[in-house]
Amino acid sequence: MFDIRRISTSRWWHKKKNWTFLGIFLFLVLVRISKGSLYKDFYYFFSKPFWPGQFQKEVILKSKDQESLIRLNLLKNDNKRLREILSLHNSFDNDNISAAVISRKTGSWWRQLILNKGSKDGVKIGNSVIGPGGLLGRVNDTSLFTSSVTLLTSPESKVGVWVDRIQINGLLIGLGDDYPSLILYSKDADIKVGDFVSSSPASTLFPPNIPIGIVQSVDEPFKAKKTAKISLLAKPHLIDWVQILK
Repeated sequence: MFDIRRISTSRWWHKKKNWTFLGIFLFLVLVRISKGSLYKDFYYFFSKPFWPGQFQKEVILKSKDQESLIRLNLLKNDNKRLREILSLHNSFDNDNISAAVISRKTGSWWRQLILNKGSKDGVKIGNSVIGPGGLLGRVNDTSLFTSSVTLLTSPESKVGVWVDRIQINGLLIGLGDDYPSLILYSKDADIKVGDFVSSSPASTLFPPNIPIGIVQSVDEPFKAKKTAKISLLAKPHLIDWVQILK
């Protein structure tokens, strides 16, 4: 009897350690099959008690003031774009989705936010995301309960923009730091520090005339183009709540 009991208890399914490894293995397989969606939804429920409140910091209020100044400047310069802005503003109020930031990677190379709204809420890949101050980026992935946003500071981001004072289009490219680079394909472009930058009326990725940032510095012309560093109005490392534009 002693020998039989010893043999039976030595079998692998009687060992708690083996069951632990088997559970971990099955969890990793499920994460792999779901392409990370299962992990994001798990994180959604785990982080729910720690979601941010409605209050923003002082810098957000300053960004809102700058956003209003940019919008006013756009309205004064172009009557046609005045009608577009008013129409766009109304559609924002009716169709946007409010979402909380539940995770952020604003200091790493691949810069993104994870929001607490997903496909069940109507969020789709490609939706524009704005915060207090202006444009933040685009939704690049969704799960049932969450969505991921590629920020304008990410090297994956390339956005058509408009410099209002000199009435010229440019390309805003993320570099993996806090200041994306604006490229103007004219070395004679009279861009200056303090110029306002918004999304381009010719952009196919974003609605037009959404405030983006202010020219922080201008580089020396290189061949047939001029580049500048842009200070974003919407600060992704401080913002707790965003709007997803449907």
